[in-house]
Amino acid sequence: MHDLALLTDRPPGFDWLPTAARRRSSIRRLAAGETLFRQGDKTFAIFAVEQGCVRLLRQTIDAKAVVLHTAHQRQLFAEAALFADTYHCDAVAAVASCVRAYPKRELRAAFRADPAVGERFAAVLARQVHALRARLEERNIRSARERILHHVALAAGPDGRTMHLWGSLIDVAAEIGLTHEVLYRTLAKLEREGVIARTASSITLQKNATI
Repeated sequence: MHDLALLTDRPPGFDWLPTAARRRSSIRRLAAGETLFRQGDKTFAIFAVEQGCVRLLRQTIDAKAVVLHTAHQRQLFAEAALFADTYHCDAVAAVASCVRAYPKRELRAAFRADPAVGERFAAVLARQVHALRARLEERNIRSARERILHHVALAAGPDGRTMHLWGSLIDVAAEIGLTHEVLYRTLAKLEREGVIARTASSITLQKNATI
């Protein structure tokens, strides 16, 4: 994990990060299904997705994987590593991905030296708290149909209607707290009703869909 080649170029969208952390950042390319770190590994960095998608997973007592968070392109993840000795979950690439590691030592030093940098980081965390609350709201929707439609709308791209699929439908089921059987049946019904359109890589809300 630590044999990352050091690069000096900046990833898009993270110019607010301190110069020392950007200069010491490093790149890691992951194959689909490859693990970046595991629960219990010693923390050394936080990460940003440059390409692809990374899922943060935790194993339940009965060895089932629960999706805690899905990080997409230009999103940070594992920020809690700044203030923890070990990672609290597994990070696994949902598809072939490229991530950049920002060393925690340089980041913490920058926060202590420049309060403005700390404020910008706090703003990032605030947006993530907002996203987490939206996910909790989603889990409280009892109807599988409404939960799926809500999730597609929440995860839709620039057109506001199309959700790109990172990984499999089984991954989507785990992310929204449904069994994959329920997800498959509900998606098939929604497609028959003309509420959604599906391809191998996307789900699109049709104009008659109501959320």
